[in-house]
Amino acid sequence: MPFSRDQMAARAASDIPEGWVVNLGVGMPTNIANKVPLDREVIFQSENGVLGIGPAPEPGHENHWLINAGKQLVTLRPGGSYCHHADSFAMIRGGHIDLCVLGGFEVAENGDLANWATSENDTAPAVGGAMDLGAGAKRLWVVMDHTTKDGRPKLVESCGYPLTALGTVHRIYTNLGVFDVEKGLGFVVRDLAPGVSFDEAQANSAAKLHRPA
Repeated sequence: MPFSRDQMAARAASDIPEGWVVNLGVGMPTNIANKVPLDREVIFQSENGVLGIGPAPEPGHENHWLINAGKQLVTLRPGGSYCHHADSFAMIRGGHIDLCVLGGFEVAENGDLANWATSENDTAPAVGGAMDLGAGAKRLWVVMDHTTKDGRPKLVESCGYPLTALGTVHRIYTNLGVFDVEKGLGFVVRDLAPGVSFDEAQANSAAKLHRPA
């Protein structure tokens, strides 16, 4: 059984070390904040100027002034704070974010990421803060489905879509497993979803997968 999106988020959340400052990209990564127990210290940051984001609010307890960069309603952990947009990007561009987790359209075996445009129409969507995060965060993880809805692989030899960040992806979480990007080697399988074989993961990838040493 492939991982569900909840399971992907939970797995990524369990791998975040205590005390890290983490930016969560729009889409699938935002669910990670819901999977970190409140007795663990992981400081979630949003580029619109929120530091210390907690899980999604319970129904009836929403603060409609408190949102993340994806316009989702969020909560604030004890000690959380707000800051100016420029200060938020000073954290990002200054290398103060331990980890950024983004969604993706494609990841190449050299760590390139394409996650903001498909060039399939004349309207290129805004990249937002993803380029700054891809370049400025100390580590970059990607959470995404292993293939597109029509079955095209997202782990590729080289990206065919416009690039967001060059050579910065360290780890990918998909519905089929967890894959590290190792310099000079490419995609290394760290874990597979229950019942998913190495050969199945390879068949759904457009780049060579490597078994861990």
